[in-house]
Amino acid sequence: MGKALGMVEFVTVSAGMNGADTMIKTAEVDVVECATVCPGKYMVIISGELSSVKAAVEAAKAQNAEKVIDSFVLGNPHESIFPAIYGATPPEDVEALGVMETFSAASAIVAADAAAKTSLVNLLELRLARGMCGKSYLLLTGSVSAVKAAIERANMEASDKGMFLDSSVIPRPDAKLWASIL
Repeated sequence: MGKALGMVEFVTVSAGMNGADTMIKTAEVDVVECATVCPGKYMVIISGELSSVKAAVEAAKAQNAEKVIDSFVLGNPHESIFPAIYGATPPEDVEALGVMETFSAASAIVAADAAAKTSLVNLLELRLARGMCGKSYLLLTGSVSAVKAAIERANMEASDKGMFLDSSVIPRPDAKLWASIL
């Protein structure tokens, strides 16, 4: 996996597949995920060297400008981003649960990266637009103060593009809640 992460979220599946092909042909990048997401959108997540990821994302955006919902390039993503995308991080010794919801998948990843770099928290999951009418959310844990700081930073990051929807910090979440959400 490269040092940079990039994503373009498209309005349609056809524009998304076309954009994915453009990204792959433009620069030496690895495809992390190409997928249809609700409601009939398409997201392409790539990784590689920063210059390659930037070139690939810009090429796809330029080719399909009117069909792009959101995009990003992260030069040095937090190491917990990849496991969180796959929901592979189990909760341990949870003092607080932070939940933040956005209007796009791209904004959720950027917000999660900012949150993870703000305070000592564990990213548990990034739910990217599947079964949520295109919205996305992140789950993170840590001490109450760390989770509050991380969620505040994530909220600011998503608000910059008008993609913030809602958030909560839940101190000492009950074990029955964990059983229902994980």
